[in-house]
Amino acid sequence: MKKPETAPKNSALDLPVLDASSALLTSCVHCGFCLEVCPTYQQSGDENNSPRGRLRLWRQEAQGRLEPDPWTVQYTQECVGCLACEPACPARVPYGEILEEVRHQHVHSGRHLPPLSLRLAAWLAARPRLFSLVGLPLRVFRRAGLLPHRLLFAGQPAVLESTAAYAARLMARQRPTGPRVALLTGCLMEAVFREINFATVRVLIRNNLQVVVPEQQGCCGAMHEHLGLAAVEQLREQNRQAFLAADVAAVVANSSGCGLSTMKTLGGDLPVRDVLDFLGETGVRANSPRSDKARVYVDLPCHLVHGQKLPGIPQSVLDATGYRWELAPRARDCCGSGGVYNLQQPGNARQILQGKSQFLNTAEGDPVILATSNHVCMMQWQSAGRAGLVQRPYQVRHVIQLLDTGDVT
Repeated sequence: MKKPETAPKNSALDLPVLDASSALLTSCVHCGFCLEVCPTYQQSGDENNSPRGRLRLWRQEAQGRLEPDPWTVQYTQECVGCLACEPACPARVPYGEILEEVRHQHVHSGRHLPPLSLRLAAWLAARPRLFSLVGLPLRVFRRAGLLPHRLLFAGQPAVLESTAAYAARLMARQRPTGPRVALLTGCLMEAVFREINFATVRVLIRNNLQVVVPEQQGCCGAMHEHLGLAAVEQLREQNRQAFLAADVAAVVANSSGCGLSTMKTLGGDLPVRDVLDFLGETGVRANSPRSDKARVYVDLPCHLVHGQKLPGIPQSVLDATGYRWELAPRARDCCGSGGVYNLQQPGNARQILQGKSQFLNTAEGDPVILATSNHVCMMQWQSAGRAGLVQRPYQVRHVIQLLDTGDVT
């Protein structure tokens, strides 16, 4: 971790952190259970680079016992936001909620400013049609097998047809009669990786579920939340109105981070379900057995198991893929993606991924498939090959793609 060389002078923009939520900070009992699961503490051995250490810094600033300085900002930015500390905490400290507020206050007070490139990306994400237009060259590149960035993985996204148009077309042709659900398309998913959305639509319809894709939906706000930007509540209200007007039994998400953000948006007014967990409950048609040589290693996104508090991906769903599968080693540990963490802290993200990805070098299977249920995690796993951490061929797939047979057209 690179520490700030000099501390800036205090200014009128230096505001106390978490004035309104200081009571939350005092609930930490300093037991240290979070240290065992925190990737940045395990990597650095620095107490301040742990949930317990950050909570202490934030509390001391909120109580006026510590002057605001760049060290606190630095340690806050070092946090991946994986939320592994929350289930480990016997005091049930809402660390994710506190982290979100601290990040927002650091940006609002001028103590931290996200990189211009990420602020531009967040601005685009809040404008889905423009973001989709800007993402068109990347969809073309991916269809052609060209991967100009280390985080891009192979795929065949539709270049022009949107997920909403595709779902409407398939619904008119197939006419499923089961429960009616709304699909959260996501901003980056729709702009760059929309083949995953298309596969999700096919799998849902194949399992007799009616799929609605509200065109009024927008970015869920997860990117803005990670960056501490102020537009989160506005984006959440936009989605709230779009999904409540859709007249559906549930909203399903194929990205755990976006699903978690949408849960915060809708609260108890409308269920928000991870699509794989939903299929595990409603039942999923099994595929024919796939090649005996292929082997799938399943990694579990942090925001699925720690954020949404799900036990994992249902075994019935994984069995239904038709592949031989097993959980990847350390499947519940963070891969280092952290929303935009692998862009803001690429060195840390690479070190976190290194320990998790080594098994792929000797893993059995032909092909070897690393499967997960979050597109940002897929990007991080793709980077393992580009960074030389994995030195043999492997594929990165979303579990929904493994369920997809392509026979619903």
